Amino acid sequence: MNDMRKIDNSIMAALLGIVLGVLLTLVSGKVFEKKEFDGDYNRWRKLNLILQEVQKHYVDTIDMEGMTDAAVVAALAKLDPHSVYLPPVELEESETELSGNFEGIGITFNVPNDTAIVLNPIIGGPSEKAGLLQGDRIVKVDEKVVAGVRMPQDSMIRLMKGPKGTKVKITVNRNGTLIPFDIIRDKIPVHCVDASFMIDETTGYIKLSKFTRTTYTEFRAAAEKLLAMGMKKLIFDLRDNTGGYFDQALLLSNEFLQKGDQVVYMEGLHRPRQDFDADGRGSLKDVEISVLIDEGTASSSEIFAGAIQDNDRGVIVGRRSFGKGLVQEPVNFTDGSGIRLTVARFHTPSGRCIQKPYDKDYDYDIYERYEHGEMTHADSMKVDTTAVFYTMRGRRVYGGGGIIPDIFVPIDTTRATNFYIQCNRKATQMRFAQTMFDKYRGSLAQIDDFGKLDTYLDQIDLAGQFISYAERVDGIKLKPGEWEDSKIYMMPQLKALVGRFSKLDDEAFYRFYIPIDDTIKAAMENPATVD
Repeated sequence: MNDMRKIDNSIMAALLGIVLGVLLTLVSGKVFEKKEFDGDYNRWRKLNLILQEVQKHYVDTIDMEGMTDAAVVAALAKLDPHSVYLPPVELEESETELSGNFEGIGITFNVPNDTAIVLNPIIGGPSEKAGLLQGDRIVKVDEKVVAGVRMPQDSMIRLMKGPKGTKVKITVNRNGTLIPFDIIRDKIPVHCVDASFMIDETTGYIKLSKFTRTTYTEFRAAAEKLLAMGMKKLIFDLRDNTGGYFDQALLLSNEFLQKGDQVVYMEGLHRPRQDFDADGRGSLKDVEISVLIDEGTASSSEIFAGAIQDNDRGVIVGRRSFGKGLVQEPVNFTDGSGIRLTVARFHTPSGRCIQKPYDKDYDYDIYERYEHGEMTHADSMKVDTTAVFYTMRGRRVYGGGGIIPDIFVPIDTTRATNFYIQCNRKATQMRFAQTMFDKYRGSLAQIDDFGKLDTYLDQIDLAGQFISYAERVDGIKLKPGEWEDSKIYMMPQLKALVGRFSKLDDEAFYRFYIPIDDTIKAAMENPATVD
């Protein structure tokens, strides 16, 4: 009972630290006629006085709000890369992204050729109810033209989002006909489990994109489905998962660990050490697990991977993770803005600090990894050999930032034929996939079985149609014998992009990629247990 309280209290503390903001009120000091300020003023008060002087006496009209924001941004930049100021719009967007839902019209779309194309209306959402279909080209939002004007995707999203109950007019091009739809915005669920399916009779696969408010619930549902299908081993894909809510990482780790196993601890100058342990009530303690990571795996994802690795619970496969291990506490202001202030660091159970060093080259760290060969050679990996730590079974692990995998998988640089490179540069595959959906809409939309989908895509000669499309539309011609080298990687990609338009959605996308995914292959070929 005490142990149960321990994990519950830990999670509650994490929730409070993340959800609750601190309301700050800055009090201005009196400004004297003589422009000499007493040295006893606190630094924050000095800044406030300077801004007051500028507002009262500066020679030209200025944007005081913008100047104040700039001063705050500059001050926080002196701390660390993740202590940041967020204006009201950005703060709202950041909170919405991780909330598990947002208010809008309920579609997924991409922009392959300067026009937003509907991938899928969310089932039960306002767009589906209004009649939007896969393949519709969005031309206008209200009276704002969004097609053919090179509008950034995030700007389109802002136009379509809005408070629940408000109306927006979406005009689409459907087979050459412009059709307006009046759509009433509503709450839209945001899913973080992109795919979950069985790779073989005993191996399950779950792809998690972020740690939102609904992560644990979604993950449990996916895991229970796979357990019922005979899962004995799980490949848990956290590649490019940038993290999110800390408590969700605790809950997921708890599913795999034994009672008393440490998940993580945090500590800072003004924050005494706080430990978070598993309570032993997880339902996946007997399931073998391989965790896939890469340079895009960060924050809560690294907490989970570190807990699995340091407790010798499973194996980590891929490339060194990002290295984001700072604890941010929200500080929210009455104008809707706020800051995210670093108050502590995360440490794995062995004592490793997840956070990589931050210096002037911090923002270019990923590029430097490419330049130094870390993405292709394990011996080029940045490891601090002076910071040696040990897992629960005595295996050596190293600090220096990020989680270093047990099994290294390099980026494959051998698949880049000239044809492949040219097609990627022009996004030929993306636009071809949309063309195939327009052509085979009626059939694709009905297929809900992966085997039938694979057979159908072979029957319509996807390869031949793509080769013809690439030459006809983009002027990309195959050299003799070049397709034999290109098709190994291009056919799974083409099938994944077209298959996404079936009822299988993202499941089809990830399943088609498995044969050419070296990281999944490594996870399949190596045991998920630690000797």
